[in-house]
Amino acid sequence: MKIYIDGDFLPESEAKISVFDHGLLYGDGVFEGIRFYNGRVFRLDDHFDRLWDSARAICLTIPLSREEMTAALLETVRQNELRDGYIRLIVTRGVGNLGLNPENCKRPGVIIIAASIALYPEELYHRGLDVITCGTRRISPGALSSQVKSLNYLNNILAKIESLQAGAGEGLMLNEQGFVAECTGDNLFVLKRGILSTPPISAGGLRGITRGVVFEIAAEFGIPVHEPDMTRYDIYTADECFLTGTAAEIIPVISLDKRLIGSGAPGPQTARFIGRFRELTQSSGTPIY
Repeated sequence: MKIYIDGDFLPESEAKISVFDHGLLYGDGVFEGIRFYNGRVFRLDDHFDRLWDSARAICLTIPLSREEMTAALLETVRQNELRDGYIRLIVTRGVGNLGLNPENCKRPGVIIIAASIALYPEELYHRGLDVITCGTRRISPGALSSQVKSLNYLNNILAKIESLQAGAGEGLMLNEQGFVAECTGDNLFVLKRGILSTPPISAGGLRGITRGVVFEIAAEFGIPVHEPDMTRYDIYTADECFLTGTAAEIIPVISLDKRLIGSGAPGPQTARFIGRFRELTQSSGTPIY
């Protein structure tokens, strides 16, 4: 595997960063997870928009232009001779000292990793996920905006640990008001009487790229989309439920807190969304080769 670090393509065994990088010391930095399919990077511009917005929100200057970043990202995939896979694009605050002050970090660092990924086994896309509600609440937007995709994912990790310890495939995170925010790494949708609903961004979830694609597919299908404040009641009583994320793509949910959702099996509309999403990933995107 070849990994891009600050302009160089290095073998995995030589891909190292300083222990004084504030991305490591404090989680000070931002990242994107990006998919590529059939030799094309899916929704690259959308991911870059979010990366640059995240960086601006934390006063971090990305040291490459969008054109330079595109070239580096595509070349990383080429160096690894991949046509399908996952890209982790990281921008750290850079090397500083042991103090918090980011002004001591003179130049941000850029890391690009291209590899294969399978977040869930294929059988779960046919059988569906079991989800539990986590006790760990989503961080309040008054403390840190959920739209900043930062290197500090401890809030999500603690919730993920809860779901793993409970033997569930994913964990549902509520905000401090008790409304549904998101899962540990995915947005959530429910279908009820022909209407598709997902929590508003203001509830504490990330504005997911795949979430936006689902909005587009729903418009194609003539399915109205609402963004109400949601509680667990809305999931317990849904006809169908699914999660969305770059790594997860679109995956059905069949239970929450051991309560079956709908028939307890992936629903027909969910299958339609999965099928259309997979068509889009195979036929659109920024060419790599």
